[in-house]
Amino acid sequence: MKKILKPLISVIAIGALSLSINIDKNVLASNIANTCDYNSASKVNPDFSTMNCLLTETALIYDVPPEIVKAIAEGESGNWRHFDVNGEAIVTADKGIGIMQITNQAGYNQDRLKSDIVYNIQAGVETLDNMFKRKDLPSINGGERDVLEHWYFAIMAYNGTKPVNSPFVQATGERNANAYQERILQIIKKLELIDLTELPFSREHFQYDSNSRENIKFSTMNYDFDLPLTKSKYFFETNQKVSAITNVTFRTRPTTDSPSLGTLREGEIITITGPFEYEKVSTKKNHFVWYPVKRSDGTEGYVASSYLNYSASTPPVTPPTTGNVDVSKFADYNANQYWAEDFKWAVNIGIISGYPNVKNPSTGKYENLLKPYTNLTENQMLSILLRYFKPSELASTIANTSWYGDVNYQLATKYSLPVLGANTASKQAIAGKDITRGNFARILASMHYGKTVSQSEAIKFLRDNGLTTTKTNEEFKPNDSLARAHTVAFFHRYEQIFNN
Repeated sequence: MKKILKPLISVIAIGALSLSINIDKNVLASNIANTCDYNSASKVNPDFSTMNCLLTETALIYDVPPEIVKAIAEGESGNWRHFDVNGEAIVTADKGIGIMQITNQAGYNQDRLKSDIVYNIQAGVETLDNMFKRKDLPSINGGERDVLEHWYFAIMAYNGTKPVNSPFVQATGERNANAYQERILQIIKKLELIDLTELPFSREHFQYDSNSRENIKFSTMNYDFDLPLTKSKYFFETNQKVSAITNVTFRTRPTTDSPSLGTLREGEIITITGPFEYEKVSTKKNHFVWYPVKRSDGTEGYVASSYLNYSASTPPVTPPTTGNVDVSKFADYNANQYWAEDFKWAVNIGIISGYPNVKNPSTGKYENLLKPYTNLTENQMLSILLRYFKPSELASTIANTSWYGDVNYQLATKYSLPVLGANTASKQAIAGKDITRGNFARILASMHYGKTVSQSEAIKFLRDNGLTTTKTNEEFKPNDSLARAHTVAFFHRYEQIFNN
């Protein structure tokens, strides 16, 4: 498949925001097929890498985040399929056609929706774009098109604003994980490897009769959430500075099958050196793409788009090598807080870094933050622990899979740490959940002793060595979540007691 340089997008980008220009659908579909090196007359499903290209390029032309288009195609067709084994378009019982399951859409050639994958994708993206423009659906934070969470109601409307798609189960008030848009967002998390923010809607804002087919009535039409939302990963430009959102393997080629060039550290600033590329192994169904990037030492390689974030316009603070970082440059640093010296120490030895260019809820501005009161996930805590105890091994260990926690959990297994998460389908999600103080104590004490210890033994270890001033296990609050400030305080005390 061709390397995409996106000449097609540049031709029509001026009108992309509103599609105010008149695009010939036939010409557009033909150009996309040529760009992705796909024969539209083949009547077979293209390989995954080519399908990724077809979906992505169409989405970008309509200024729709490709993450959403690819997830909808996955949710509608399953495994990005358009044709069955006989070369016929898949048509469901409710007459949904092909990969985007186009149903009752006027203005489209029904035969071509079946015979031409690219035309079918285009119809789906146009339909989604029209849903985003609707004025009878609620908007979120002004509705910026490149913010994934802002498409929540457009995704819902793609399937229908029926009671079944309410974010809440009316009878119980519980979050409705089976709502169409919730399932699509979970696909983004699973296959695009992006954790989206769960929007805190209120149950009373969605009025409906559970025994009726009437549409949901929205009692609030404008939401203003002061939350860190997620920008699409497809709009980075050449020479743009970006940052790694976690420890991630740096590859020689755009595929997880290529050799590792080492590990990009969480918060490390790198430079985009060209347009993104698609997965080189055509049988791998990755929803993400690969960016060519360059490290500060001049090393060039590839990193999956999922693990990149927009960097501040001025270089953010990253884990230092010289130990002279001025932590007062973090907007939420407070020299009068108990954790002030702990964070100063932790940042300057490189075991923790801040969040570059994120929205500060106190000021509304995008700034570099420490987020001392944010809870840590088990995987994040492992990153800090391994940076402290095993920095060289952490940097040199090669990931076996593309999962973000792969290296951390390889080393957790090697050192018999009592973690709850693992690189298995059933336990990957646990790695991304908050770690409790009790589980943290077990992991830290087990690393210290070189053997697995119980929670009671671990808390006693902390108490006996002055790592905590609590007198009882209950007072230690082992079931409470572990905040970043607590973590750096524990590690700083450990350093002072055992290494000074």
